[in-house]
This record gives sequence, C-alpha cells and structure tokens, in this order.
Amino acid sequence: PLMFERFFPDTTVSSTYAIDYEKLYKEGYRGILFDIDNTLVEHGKEATEQAKRLFSRLKKIGYECCLISNNKKKRVHSFNEKIGVHTVFNAHKPAKKGYFYAMELMNTRPENTIFVGDQLFTDIFGAKRIGLKNFLVKPINEKEEIQIVLKRKLEKIVLHEYRAKKREEKRQKRCEKKWKKKLTNNIAKRKSQHHKKTRYAPQSGENVPRFSFIPAFSSATCRCASESGSR
Repeated sequence: PLMFERFFPDTTVSSTYAIDYEKLYKEGYRGILFDIDNTLVEHGKEATEQAKRLFSRLKKIGYECCLISNNKKKRVHSFNEKIGVHTVFNAHKPAKKGYFYAMELMNTRPENTIFVGDQLFTDIFGAKRIGLKNFLVKPINEKEEIQIVLKRKLEKIVLHEYRAKKREEKRQKRCEKKWKKKLTNNIAKRKSQHHKKTRYAPQSGENVPRFSFIPAFSSATCRCASESGSR
C-alpha cells in the first residue's frame, strides 16, 4: 500500500560496517549522520574498537560525521569521547529540525548527506522527510526495550511490503531486459534479410540487359495466316 511507502528505506544492509563508504564519497557524498544504539553498537554500550576504526577511516576518506540520537546529552557525549565527531542529542527523530541542525554542523546539504540507522519510524522516516539518502541496517542486538519491540512488530509489516515491491521491480527489470534483447535480435535479423535481398540488385547507372518479347503462335494460327496469304 502507498501508505507504507513513506517508510521504505532507500537501501537495506546487514550492518553499518558493510556499507561501501569509499564508493559513496566518489559519488559526491560528503556528510554522514549516524544513529548510535543498535546501529553502531549494542544499546547503551560505549564505542567499540570497530566503531573507532570506522570513524578514523571515514575522516581519512574526507567525510564530516555527526551522531544524531534521541538519547540524552550524557549518553551521546559519553559515546563520542573516543570518536570525536559532531553530535545532536535529544534530536526528536523523525522531526526534521535535528537533521537540519546536524547538516549545519557538518556544513553539508541534503543532496550530499547520508543517513544510517536501524529504525524505520524514527531514523529512516525522518531522513526521507528531508530527502536524505538513507541506509536501514539490521539491529546489532534484537534484545531491546519494550517500546522498541512493539515498533519492530510494525516494522515487519512495512518491510514485508518493501521486499515485495523490490521483488516486483526486479521481475520487471528482467522482463524489460529480455524484451530489449528480443527486440535487438529482431532488428538484426531484419537487417540481415534486407541485405540479402539487395545484395544482387543493379547499381545506379548500371546497364540492365533487355529481352525482346516474341509472341507465341499456335500451329493453327500459322496455318490460317498462310491460307489467307495464298488467296
């Protein structure tokens, strides 16, 4: 249903750490917004070595990064101590204000900013509202607070529709590819047939032999003609 499409992510990936950030940088993206809990680390955990390496790598590539979370200042700043990027706490996602403030900190625009998060109704919906390219990642730990567990049940319904749409798009692409191939083959076949027909056709200015028309007379006609001549 169309009502679900406003929540559909641009891309789904298994992990924040599986995204090809180098490729995205080459495509012109310069800023990345990250949710924290269950996107970068398990809920409530401090920055892991994997997270530290990721942000070190992103800085070397040339990205500006910002943590954007609905959590309080203490949680966000505590996580950021070993990361050292921009932060937005109490962001009230999916409200637009937090996303715009984060881009202001990074000095980026919606068209060159990426969002990475694990929740549809807060992270992804908010990013889509202002036109950010977004990645929905699989939650690192499925053991979550009760209010998030309830959201996950609704997310499953939306993601079911999302995957059905993606399957249909792939089917249509296969059909289109097959149709184009068939059309190309038909055109090539017709050109080949046309070439064979015109292969021995006389060129312009070429002398074409002419044949005289000699009427055929039956023996009876000849006899009548000789008889009339003898009279």
